[in-house]
Amino acid sequence: MEMDVKVDIHIWEDATDTVVRAELFLRGDHFETMGKARRNPEDRPVPVIGEEIAVARALGSLALQVMESANHKIQDFFEPA
Repeated sequence: MEMDVKVDIHIWEDATDTVVRAELFLRGDHFETMGKARRNPEDRPVPVIGEEIAVARALGSLALQVMESANHKIQDFFEPA
């Protein structure tokens, strides 16, 4: 079996803050999380850095949610009936 799975990432930015929403639909399960980054006002603005940090945080959190869901399914599978 082979399938493609898409993670949707939406980025909001202003002068100092970057917020990312990551969303995944996988076999009927829905996962959604946020990642944030804040630039020190004294630092030069380099938007890609905030974007990368916020995306990495969102994807890390998304990975934890997916792993937790899998762990729950494993527990449910092996619980005595």
